[in-house]
Amino acid sequence: MKPILFTRGVPPQESIPVEKLSICAREVISDYGADILQYAPASGYLPLREHLAELKDITAERVLLGQGSLQILDMLIHCLLQAGDVVAVEQPTYDRVLTLLRRAGLQIFPVDLRPDGLDLDQLETALIGGLKLRLMYVIADFQNPSGSLMPLEQRQRLVTLSQQYRFQIVEDAPYRALRYRGEELASIYDLSPATVIQLSSFSKLISPGLRVGYAILPENIHKILSKYAEDTYINPSYLNHAIVLRFIQKGWLAEHLDFLKDLYSYRLQIMLDALQSDLDAACTWTKPEGGFFVGVWLAGERTLADIWERSGTAGIRLTDGRGFFVNGGENFIRLPFCALDEQNIRQGVQRLAELLQQ
Repeated sequence: MKPILFTRGVPPQESIPVEKLSICAREVISDYGADILQYAPASGYLPLREHLAELKDITAERVLLGQGSLQILDMLIHCLLQAGDVVAVEQPTYDRVLTLLRRAGLQIFPVDLRPDGLDLDQLETALIGGLKLRLMYVIADFQNPSGSLMPLEQRQRLVTLSQQYRFQIVEDAPYRALRYRGEELASIYDLSPATVIQLSSFSKLISPGLRVGYAILPENIHKILSKYAEDTYINPSYLNHAIVLRFIQKGWLAEHLDFLKDLYSYRLQIMLDALQSDLDAACTWTKPEGGFFVGVWLAGERTLADIWERSGTAGIRLTDGRGFFVNGGENFIRLPFCALDEQNIRQGVQRLAELLQQ
C-alpha cells in the first residue's frame, strides 16, 4: 500500500510554472549576461527590492532579500538577540523556528492558540508579572501548522503590547496571498509599519527551489543584517531574484495566483468535507480561509502515540505533533492538503479515521 504523506507542507509539482520560469531564466541571462551571475551587494537584487518597496510605500533601503525567509529569521536571531533572551511564539508554531530559537540558546515563552485566536491575556499577565520579552514571532495569516487566522482586534492588541512593553514583533507572512475565502485583514505590519518586521517569500507562490525570501525591516536593522549576510555568504542568488522579478513583470504572478487559489481552495474543501464525514466524533479542527494546513486535535484522552506505530502499516505518514509545541502537542496533527489530490485526501482521512476507531 503506497503511503499517503501528511507530512511536509509543500506545493504540488503541478503548481510550479516550469515553462514560464524557463523563459524568464533565459531572458534575464540573455539581457544581463555575466552581471547577473557575478558577486553583488548582500541586500539582494535592487530592482526586485524596489518593486517590493513600492508595494509597501517605503524605500528599498528597508528591503532585504535572502535565500528563503527562514534564513533571514536566523540572521535576525543572531543579530538582535543573545543567549538567554526571551522570545514568545504561538503554540503551536512552525517547528523549524523552534529549532532555530533553541539552537541560539534562547528562552521560549509559548502563547497558546485557542479556538478564538491567540491567548493575549496569558501573554499580558506574564508581561505584567515581569517577563522581559525581547521578541515575538507570529504567523498571523493561515498559520503553520494550525491554519488559524489571527483576528484583527488581536493584531491591534499585540501591537499595543509590543509598544507598551518594548518588544519586537516579527510577522511571518508566507501564506498571506493564498486566501481562498473571506475578507483580507490588515497585517500586523500594516498596523505599525515603522516598527514591525515582516518576513515573506515566493516559495509558496512561485517555486520553493528558487529560495527567494525577503524581509521588510527598520533601516537600522537592515544595515546590521546586510553586514551579517555579507560576512556569511557574500550575496544571495541575483539570478533567482531576477527570474522572480521578470515573472512578476510579465503579469504571470497574478495569473498564477488565480490558478493556485482555484486548485488549493478545492483541495481544502475536500479536506474539510472528509474530516466532517469521517472524524467528526473523534477530533476537532480549524476551518482555514487560506494557506496550506488544517490543524487537528484528537478528542478526549487520545494521543498521537496511540496511532503512531500503526500509521505506517495503515498507509499514512504523519508528522509528530509535539514538534510544533514548546511543551505538549501529544494530541495534535498537522494535515497539509495542497500537495494531495482529491483521492489521496479522502483516502488519507479515511485511513486516519480507521486508525482511531481501532
